[in-house]
Amino acid sequence: MMGNPKIENTEVVHGNPQELPKKVLAFVSEIAQLCQPDKIWLCDGSEDENKDFTRLMLEENLVINLPKYENCVLARTNPQDVARMESKTYICTEEKREAIPEPKPGVKGTLGNWMSLKQLDEEIKSRFPGCMKGRTLYLLPFSMGPIGSPISHIGVQASDSVYVAASMRIMTRMGKNVYKVLGDKDFVKCIHSVGVPLPAQKPIINNWPCDPEKTMVAHKTKTNEIWSYGSGYGGNSLLGKKCFSLRIGSAIARREGWLAEHMLIVGITNPQGVKKYIVGAFPSQCGKTNLAMLTSPIPGYKIECVGDDIAWMRFDENGVLRAINPEFGFFGVCPGTNHHTNPVAMDMIFKNTIFTNVAKTSDGGVFWEGLEKELKTHVSITSWTGEKHWTRDSGKPAAHPNARFCTPLVNCPILDPHWNSPEGVPISAILFGGRRPEGIPLIYETRSWKHGVYAGASVSSEATSAAEYKGHKVMHDPFSARPFLSYNAGKYIEHWLQMEKDYRKMPKIFHVNWFRKNKEGHYLWPGFGENIRVLDWIMRRCDNEPIAVESPIGLLPKEGSINLEGLPDPINWEELFELPEDFWKREMNDIETYFNQQIGDDLPPAIREEIENQKKRLGISK
Repeated sequence: MMGNPKIENTEVVHGNPQELPKKVLAFVSEIAQLCQPDKIWLCDGSEDENKDFTRLMLEENLVINLPKYENCVLARTNPQDVARMESKTYICTEEKREAIPEPKPGVKGTLGNWMSLKQLDEEIKSRFPGCMKGRTLYLLPFSMGPIGSPISHIGVQASDSVYVAASMRIMTRMGKNVYKVLGDKDFVKCIHSVGVPLPAQKPIINNWPCDPEKTMVAHKTKTNEIWSYGSGYGGNSLLGKKCFSLRIGSAIARREGWLAEHMLIVGITNPQGVKKYIVGAFPSQCGKTNLAMLTSPIPGYKIECVGDDIAWMRFDENGVLRAINPEFGFFGVCPGTNHHTNPVAMDMIFKNTIFTNVAKTSDGGVFWEGLEKELKTHVSITSWTGEKHWTRDSGKPAAHPNARFCTPLVNCPILDPHWNSPEGVPISAILFGGRRPEGIPLIYETRSWKHGVYAGASVSSEATSAAEYKGHKVMHDPFSARPFLSYNAGKYIEHWLQMEKDYRKMPKIFHVNWFRKNKEGHYLWPGFGENIRVLDWIMRRCDNEPIAVESPIGLLPKEGSINLEGLPDPINWEELFELPEDFWKREMNDIETYFNQQIGDDLPPAIREEIENQKKRLGISK
């Protein structure tokens, strides 16, 4: 009897190697030879295969079933593998300055980590040989964006984690139909290993294999390669996510003249039937998903979601900026998500979803901070660390602050009808913003494309739990892309400036801040669904309605031009839009110092000019 086919003497237990394009076969052969898996699984993206993934995850005790919901499971990771590891994420180029700017002497650079190509080769040799022994290599072909779209790009990931295979099927258009479009063309090569060959040399905590001490996520931007080792967590292991969609994506975008950005895409139809699409860049956990799935409390507005995290944008032949969501799923933060903050998310995440690091309830469901009002009284909670009968008196959170849901895009009840459009949707406005408790007004419109790029480059926000930072330190986060930059930040800003051409219809750029507080520490703006009032003002400004007034930092809403009718609490307009002189002196000094120390000579002269102009308008002398 003939046995299963083989690749590099490794048994192929699923799929047919003869169906692989030559370059893909060469790739998987090379990785199999290097990593020495016991078996190879050629993924096809089918529903039957997905059932196999779930069965295998359950057999390996990687996940537990959640019988309260339809086809949902829960994974609990090693407590040392819970977030993106920015300190262990590298851009690998020939010259250091290609990847990161040269900070001022004595200043620690914060705009990425560089590794030489030579050192990367050494790091690969010290980690990857034999790293998949005893495990199955899953080969995942996927398209970032609608298959065949002129804006889309294709990747192939080799991973030894079935959790990654199952999650990538949700997050990308994964399946062998990608090969028909790929043909003999090149693709982004994605290599991932949890870094625990079998038999394991150390105890595997929570049945979650990882190697935190040797974790590395490295990107070769010139050859479109990603090498990830030692982590099974989403942002480090689902290589279509930040690694491809933003880091490799932005490097490709720079070469090809488009933008790969950390942005939501949403369509808004007002009561008059006028529809506009906007994109918005906010640091992680600053309301991107909530804004992308906003539920308007004011009748007559329709919100439709294209995506909540990534936008790939290219100007078309008519000069219109068009955007696609390259992803196929949502990888959202659970804590804080409930029927008040995001009812749309709550309607979509309890079907065909992989939860990670949330708490489990005794009735077969899940729990996290923010769901207290929705929990039945007789139900007991087991925390994400396995603590049974958890209560708020336990002193530790029930769910990890960065606990996630991984949910198919098609679950979204307000999915835009053009979500899968190959040409993308037309963008009227770009929003930047962060979590700023003082000084920054609710909304302002920038004066020009150049001023808007300056606003995007100077974004700051309080740190969140999506990365390994702690506390409430306000951090600079240019374009909300600081953790995802794949080349010198000065050149990144320059690339944005170069987008402006006479024949292009440049979207207006706005800056928003939902998080300003008063002296008592209370938020000045209710946020969440009420943000439709600000979006309405933005839409009207896109049509050049005369509802703005000049200010030193840009155009502010005329008093009364934002609809405040029906808000539960009175709004202090003056406090919401005040520009405190002392704050803005500090802010401008902070921005200028940051650019000088972190980007230095690589900062485009146009941005220095914007700084000087803004200082003059604010009455700040040198």
